[in-house]
Amino acid sequence: MDVTPAPVGEPEKTRAADWFFALRDRICAAFEALEDAQTTGPHAALPPGRFERTDTRRAGEGDADQGGGVMAVMRGGRVFEKVGVNVSTVYGVLGAQAQRSLTARREIEGLAEDPRFWASGISLVAHMRSPKCPAVHMNTRMFWTPTAWWFGGGADLNPMREEPEDTEFFHGVLKTACDRHDPTYYPRYKAWADEYFWNRHRKEPRGVGGVFCDDHCTGDWEADFAFIQDLGRAFLDAYLPITERRTTESWTTEDREHQLFRRGRYAEFNLVYDRGTRFGLETGHNPDAVLMSLPPEAKWP
Repeated sequence: MDVTPAPVGEPEKTRAADWFFALRDRICAAFEALEDAQTTGPHAALPPGRFERTDTRRAGEGDADQGGGVMAVMRGGRVFEKVGVNVSTVYGVLGAQAQRSLTARREIEGLAEDPRFWASGISLVAHMRSPKCPAVHMNTRMFWTPTAWWFGGGADLNPMREEPEDTEFFHGVLKTACDRHDPTYYPRYKAWADEYFWNRHRKEPRGVGGVFCDDHCTGDWEADFAFIQDLGRAFLDAYLPITERRTTESWTTEDREHQLFRRGRYAEFNLVYDRGTRFGLETGHNPDAVLMSLPPEAKWP
């Protein structure tokens, strides 16, 4: 974020928040349709999974309303062992630790003098029944302070064992979405995802990547909002065909054990490195919503 952004006010913030909630509804409907369509396989006899929604609130300092959101989680489905699709809009004053987290990447003029903030976004993590079907993560968000605003997020694929054709397809859909806005976005944000989703203590990637950006601000709010919307729309186009193809394949006990092992690696990244996890806990958001990304079962050697 190396530009002076045009001023952004309540109308833009409302439009962004409304979009994230609408995207949540679209994704939840598509995932429940997958559950209905799964009529063969080892879990077909289960009732089709459905999302349970729980309101969440931000517990900041004082008694004033500081926003919150809705945690939508499906557990024990035919296709999804656990999937959460959370949306939130939170606001208030950034504490010292949260300010340090934001300014570690770049300066935000006037933040110390006026540490008000507003943030809205959607965050999704899916852990699948079948070890042949990759886990997936997606989030998009908007952040505002009195002197700055920006968008961030992306999507990345986390197979238990890589299938090159799935990797190519997933990246291809995301590249098409990026290229509609700027041909430099995909190579730049793919490289960012490769760097970000890296388990440094294990010296290995979390998955096969995707795209990731933070501090995305060209100064043109409408253009940047259109880009972040296209990233959100592209998620279902990139992930649903892979899920539909892989979830009906047969798998073994050894495949399941390897899946639980890979989930352990996923949990390590989210607890140690994930910025969203740290920011959510530092700013007092509901810890169950913040830690929604953790798998229902995992193993370590």
